[in-house]
Amino acid sequence: MRRRDLIKGIAGSAAAWPCAAVAQQSSIPIIGFLSFRSANESADSEAAFREGLSEIGYSEGRSVRIAFRWAEGKKDRLPVLAAHLVDNLHVAVIAATGGASSALAAKAATKTIPIVFTYAADPVKAGIVASLNRPEENITGVTWFSGDLAGKRLALLHDIVPNLVTAGLLTDTNDPEDSSQRVDAQDAARRLNLKLVVMNASTEREIDAAFTRFAQQQVGAVVVGSDPFFVTRREQIISLAARQTIPTMCPLREYVAAGGLMSYGNPLREAYRHAGLYVGRILRGAKPADLPIERLAKFEFVINLATAKTLGLTVPASFLSLADELID
Repeated sequence: MRRRDLIKGIAGSAAAWPCAAVAQQSSIPIIGFLSFRSANESADSEAAFREGLSEIGYSEGRSVRIAFRWAEGKKDRLPVLAAHLVDNLHVAVIAATGGASSALAAKAATKTIPIVFTYAADPVKAGIVASLNRPEENITGVTWFSGDLAGKRLALLHDIVPNLVTAGLLTDTNDPEDSSQRVDAQDAARRLNLKLVVMNASTEREIDAAFTRFAQQQVGAVVVGSDPFFVTRREQIISLAARQTIPTMCPLREYVAAGGLMSYGNPLREAYRHAGLYVGRILRGAKPADLPIERLAKFEFVINLATAKTLGLTVPASFLSLADELID
């Protein structure tokens, strides 16, 4: 399908989007919620975003409306969805979530409507903003540098998997933090005297192929990279790992809730809650340029005890005492 037809098809379906009529009939401000992710796997993040709005006094349906637009893990949909929020719904602010691609699509769509992004890496390196302390005129957001933790995650895997010789790293070359994650994991592997097998994946089929390769290389444990695409495919990733009895260390609790072994990183729900707070502050009159990029400082360590038992792993007492959450 040609790009022109794609745009016409998506934009032409606006009549089926209830918020379009609402925008014309109501003075209640509309928040555009633009996400690379999918609605069916983002319920917790949605709830956290609404929680942030509520904390600052906004209630969906009463004092504000939210127009959700989901790219379903397909980056090429984002520019069209962002343009519709700007040109057709005339939203008051855009929450660009689910990674750099959402933020960049929103940034390209408007230079005036405020944008609040969420991104698990360096937004300066990704080209979203020029500075953390002094963001762009209409852009601010919440970040957490998840890619910096690949080595830490590998070390935790090493401590729980006995006689680990070969570890895997699942990454995506489309992720701006791919190189830093790779270097961090490789440095840790050398310190731990481990062989590291790095596999790249940016499609569902490539994830399947990566785990086939991990099995062929007798990989004993896998660190999952922080690319947002992997969050949308976490059920697939955890299912493949379970089928091959491979312990996983993941960047977010959401993977562990789906059956992964462990996670270490910043709570995703906190990022969305803080984004809701920033959106609320902007609706109350704050300018994005006056809101420095917020870097999450809270970390959480989560272990799925049921998965550990299935894998035949004994969780060290030190892990039990350090864990922020144990899932049975």
